[in-house]
Amino acid sequence: MLNVTENTLKLEDVQAAADVIAGQVEHTPMRHSRTLSEITGAEVWIKFENFQFTAAFKERGALNRLMGLTDEEKKRGVIAMSAGNHAQGVAYHGQRLGIPVTIVMPENTPFVKVQHTRNYGARVILKGSTLIEANEHAQMLCEKENLVFLHPFDDKLVMAGQGTIALEMLDDVSKPLDCLVIPVGGGGLISGIATAAKALQPDIEVIGVEVEQFPALFNELKGEPPKAGGTTIAEGIAVKTVGRRNFEICQRLVDDVVLVDEDTIERAITLYATVEKTISEGAGAAGLAALLAHPTRFSGKRVGLVLCGGNIDTRLLASVLTRSLVRDQRLVNIRILGDDRPGLLALVSKVIGDSGANIIEVAHNRLALDVPAKGAEFDILVETRDAQHTQEVIEALTAAGYPPRKL
Repeated sequence: MLNVTENTLKLEDVQAAADVIAGQVEHTPMRHSRTLSEITGAEVWIKFENFQFTAAFKERGALNRLMGLTDEEKKRGVIAMSAGNHAQGVAYHGQRLGIPVTIVMPENTPFVKVQHTRNYGARVILKGSTLIEANEHAQMLCEKENLVFLHPFDDKLVMAGQGTIALEMLDDVSKPLDCLVIPVGGGGLISGIATAAKALQPDIEVIGVEVEQFPALFNELKGEPPKAGGTTIAEGIAVKTVGRRNFEICQRLVDDVVLVDEDTIERAITLYATVEKTISEGAGAAGLAALLAHPTRFSGKRVGLVLCGGNIDTRLLASVLTRSLVRDQRLVNIRILGDDRPGLLALVSKVIGDSGANIIEVAHNRLALDVPAKGAEFDILVETRDAQHTQEVIEALTAAGYPPRKL
């Protein structure tokens, strides 16, 4: 068993974790993406951690921590605070190992995540409106019920478990990678990966990725005060401060941290879905988003990405994919003002159809005061092949005497 009081994480700890969890978690695929390489200008290799049973890498650290418990601690049971992937990893492997699990989640946690965690046999308690409040309640219960607290990232055994990803990544490529681009929340994933990767290949770059609203590691490494807050699609890495053990490792081993915005993360989620035919949550797509946002930083390099999770709400995924069509002008809303006479809509529809576009939705407005009494206003949602095709449709309508305005 590893000594959890020893602060310094070493390659040997990660290798020991690999032996402990072998056969109990997936050795996930590491694949080269020719299309994403062409798009980003880097040679892109992807570690598909969304192929884990709970669809996220958190299983590795959770299992290694659970396996490190004494028999007496296993009987007492464990408690964790999490709104997502750590909760499911602890619950799933706790159930497998016969260890009682309690998970405290904020009251606004999406129902699907709550239900999945309960389905793995955990006692789920919804408490507080924020992770901070949920954590306070978890700590209180931990002391009151004499449970063992399983921290999601600031724990040596957890970091060692996450670091097993690096062992697989470096072993599964034919030539050495130039850099690893790793999403950063609390820092458990990048701490474990950096420890293993730098020990095996000292010249490899390890680069963290954070969202602009939560630049915890980015700011702390620069000696700047923490500034975090807001809404992000990458809620899995929306952490205000990194763990203390994690920061110590990152300070020594992480070469750089880059920031990405919401629009770029949405693009990355869409590319994973359309190019790789796989599902990524916002945090899982952060590595690819970094390549899209900072192309010159990674151009020509052999880059390893960790698609660290695929637990995205289906409605949110649908919204992201639809928004990508709007962004690429494959879905465009146009407004046409014309005279209110029979057959006008049929004429406009024919022009659009003859141009090869598809009408998705039509709204017909005669009562708006800014429309002439003898006029009619149409808002038409049109699907096209691309931005050039959209322009061709607009030109055809203009030539027919009904110049549209994009909304």
